[in-house]
Amino acid sequence: MGGDAPGRVDLGAALGMSTDAARALVGAALELAHRLPRTWQQMRAGEVPVWKGRRGAQLTVSLPPDGADFVDRQLAGSVGRVGWAGIERLVDHARAVFDPDGAEKQRRAGADGRRFDVHTREATHDGTIRVEGELDLADALDLDTAIRQGAEELAALGSTESMDVRRSMAAGELARRQLAFDLRAEAGDDGGQDAASVVKPRQVVIHVHLSGAAISRDEAGIARVEETRLIVSTEQVRAWCTGDAEVVIKPVIDLEDHHPTDAYAIPDKLTEQTRLTQQVCALPWCERPARRCDTDHVITHGTGGPTCSCNLAPLCRRHHRAKTHTPWTYDRTDATTYLWRSPHGLHLIKDRGETRLVTAHPPDQ
Repeated sequence: MGGDAPGRVDLGAALGMSTDAARALVGAALELAHRLPRTWQQMRAGEVPVWKGRRGAQLTVSLPPDGADFVDRQLAGSVGRVGWAGIERLVDHARAVFDPDGAEKQRRAGADGRRFDVHTREATHDGTIRVEGELDLADALDLDTAIRQGAEELAALGSTESMDVRRSMAAGELARRQLAFDLRAEAGDDGGQDAASVVKPRQVVIHVHLSGAAISRDEAGIARVEETRLIVSTEQVRAWCTGDAEVVIKPVIDLEDHHPTDAYAIPDKLTEQTRLTQQVCALPWCERPARRCDTDHVITHGTGGPTCSCNLAPLCRRHHRAKTHTPWTYDRTDATTYLWRSPHGLHLIKDRGETRLVTAHPPDQ
């Protein structure tokens, strides 16, 4: 199951899913068929929902064989009626009995499950986003206290918003207060000035695409925020950039221009132009943002492919390797369209981020 075999890329392309999703599907199928045969039989008989069987397989895949067999036997005949929490408890019990070292390692590594996610890619048209996380108890209590105090301060200053709204505003104020201090400055610099007193402007790091007229307030309109793939009003962008925010406006890049160079290394301007033209990985079904991808020579530089905007595409690292080391090939038919050919005869087109299957068999020569 290790690595990124070409077959999993091919399977994902055929099923209309990402490589990661195809790998998870294959892994769950193998786990069910070979280590959870009773659950697998009930799934095939329609007695267990497919989603529950797959999720159960995701839990047991890290158990030793006797642990997986224990879970399968315990759930035999009842997995369709047992709740998800019950299955998780049974898996934890099996881990403690059949893999005590692994259980202890998992306990020590429990802190690695802590996270704090800001879902910027899911912003609404109104400019709000969802935030969630799992924190250490002490950290969570401190954060809650700070936000509660911030909400109380806003009320004391005259805010008439609800408590929930003031708490959300307090979180933003808390972040801006932190950004107001350059904690990396060394104490003693600038004549002994304390590090915490070195103030830096607030930075707004978003990539917004809008017209010059909208920037100069000559017109109202909409703006596309690259990080969220959503459309917001230009007034919302102005609100984000008010106060002491540090705003950098970059010059317009003409996406139709060609900027060839003789070097193999790709200049920053060409990389930026490629990312603006094709905003996700060019391989079918992959949604990884172009800003997190490599910039690939469609026709390899070693075989005469130019380093030019007409011969570049964003490929995430996994699919860059697939294109380089497996029989997957592709052509760029225009600025936003790519024709891909898989090792097993699939032909797919990705156009402006949308994928469609052309044929499941090689075309006639």
